Amino acid sequence: MSDAPAPRRAEVFRYRGLSVGTSRLSAAYELDGRSFVEDVTLEGVGDLTAPAARAVATLWYLVAGLSYFKAGAARRVDLGDTPVGPAGRRLLAAALHDGLAEFALRNALDLDDVVIEGGAALEPVTATLDPERVLVPFGGGIDSVVTVSALPRHLDRALFVVSPASGRFAALEAAAAVTGLDVVRATRVLDPAVATGDPALWRGHVPVTAMVTLLAALAAVADGRGGVVMSNERSASVPNLVIGGREVNHQWSKSWAAERALAEALAESVGPTLTVASLLRDRSEIWVGRAFADLPPYHHAFRSCNRAFAQDPSRRLDHWCNECDKCLFVNLVLAPFLDRATLRGIFGGEPLADPARLAQLRTLVGRGVTHKPFECVGDPDESAVALRAVAVDPAWSDVAHVADLAAELDAPSLEELLDPYGPTGVPAHWLR
Repeated sequence: MSDAPAPRRAEVFRYRGLSVGTSRLSAAYELDGRSFVEDVTLEGVGDLTAPAARAVATLWYLVAGLSYFKAGAARRVDLGDTPVGPAGRRLLAAALHDGLAEFALRNALDLDDVVIEGGAALEPVTATLDPERVLVPFGGGIDSVVTVSALPRHLDRALFVVSPASGRFAALEAAAAVTGLDVVRATRVLDPAVATGDPALWRGHVPVTAMVTLLAALAAVADGRGGVVMSNERSASVPNLVIGGREVNHQWSKSWAAERALAEALAESVGPTLTVASLLRDRSEIWVGRAFADLPPYHHAFRSCNRAFAQDPSRRLDHWCNECDKCLFVNLVLAPFLDRATLRGIFGGEPLADPARLAQLRTLVGRGVTHKPFECVGDPDESAVALRAVAVDPAWSDVAHVADLAAELDAPSLEELLDPYGPTGVPAHWLR
């Protein structure tokens, strides 16, 4: 048994300063006197010290601080002399309360008492950017692959890839290589106390996609690019559960609410010439699955299993584990659009046909004993529609639990989920 002290609520979390070099950021924070530093190095971009780039770096600095705020869940957040406007404050508050809602739930914390104070006046700048040049944050899964493939070729496209200090992810690099596009890179070096998991500090999920989005925006502005093309579909806005009136959404930083908060804060800081939006915002995961099925060059290059992206390289798998919720969901959403043999060849197994995965499958389709998993998976309707489509396919007739579970479901039609629906911030020139 460990003798380390249990985590306790801190009193004050302070923003101690952001150092910006030509290609490197160094962010300093303090939690009740304990210091943390995160470093980020970017490759393939212009000078980060230019005024517009520095303004975007400041927004990243604010949101990235939550990785260290959570270590003590301080009751007071002091922004010090960090320049921030009203939209930037709203973004930080939303990222703290909504982006950390899962963290708060898992650790039985109430963050409603957190007060954000301090900060200096923002002096906005206007970035001069080319709207025909875009940067695509790329994670190597079906969503970002479909985005890259769907963007019109008249756009100057490049990928944006974030790697940890421990080294690049082989699964991501393999899919990126298939695109044939240039890669702009960022390497994050987390403070060792957070990276290694000090038992005296709280751990848990943070709005990492919001942090990546802001790093991509920084890279875009530094390189004169006018667009950051995200790959977040509409079910990312659906919460896992609602407690006490607050939505708890594992994918909050991929949601429409987060997209708008990010866009407004960026516009406040660098003007309207930078567009940050998700190409897939009004699309379902079913639509994405169908689109990906038509991209065979990627079928054996991509991998969405979380075990391929462990921070410790020695723990990374070089294959689909076929056991986790992510493997099961991706297998399920592709099954209506790829023949069974092809699907088995991609995954090296059949999680959908595995009786040991039945409880997980029931949860994905909304018939489990708990809420949707805290994973980047679609909403229950999307999973239910995919399962019903598989159940009527003769190739799957030998899998009894698929047919039995599908018979319990009442879900929209496959065709309904293939239609675009809902709000989107995508500009017309990204579509033609």
